[in-house]
Amino acid sequence: MEERSPATLEKIQQAALEEFSEKGFLGASLRQIVKNAGVTTGAFYGYFSSKEALFASLVEPHAAALMGRFMQAQTGFAELPEGEQPEHMGEASGDYVDWMVDYIYQHREPVKLLLCRAEGTSYEHFIHNMVEVEVEYTLKYMQVLRRLGKDIPELNRSLCHIIASGMFNGLFEIVVHDMPRDQAVRDVRRFRDFYTAGWLKLMSP
Repeated sequence: MEERSPATLEKIQQAALEEFSEKGFLGASLRQIVKNAGVTTGAFYGYFSSKEALFASLVEPHAAALMGRFMQAQTGFAELPEGEQPEHMGEASGDYVDWMVDYIYQHREPVKLLLCRAEGTSYEHFIHNMVEVEVEYTLKYMQVLRRLGKDIPELNRSLCHIIASGMFNGLFEIVVHDMPRDQAVRDVRRFRDFYTAGWLKLMSP
């Protein structure tokens, strides 16, 4: 049996990154990955149990980082005393978006796999899962506002889902279109201003 080595692992993952980036998970050929990595099929299975396990090795650290930091922002805000939440509205999400843009440009290729090439894997609903979390915490925040005596209109779950879905899919356009970093920073800042103004309008009595 061929001895496992970091160099061989790196060759397999690099070949996989290129194959998945070009063809997506479903279209990628494990045979082609093995060939391009210059290893045998037997050697490959010494490192990974399947094509999906190989895909996961490339994207899981980034899925965990993006979702983990997102959840920190959501729970951190929700744990503030209710009376303090309105004055801090948007701070945590704004910090997260700034961090996210930086993170994307530090790990552009595997993040693009996660967001754009994951159909057929357990990661294909990654953006949808973020949207669902955003909706839950938005609804909780509106309950807080009502307990504080704020007269805000009733916004149903379906509308909140449409808004959150548009927001996240819009943000991740910087990945889909390989946008230059400087342009992404400018566009995301204005995009956030647009959404902030929209929420303020919807929450006005």
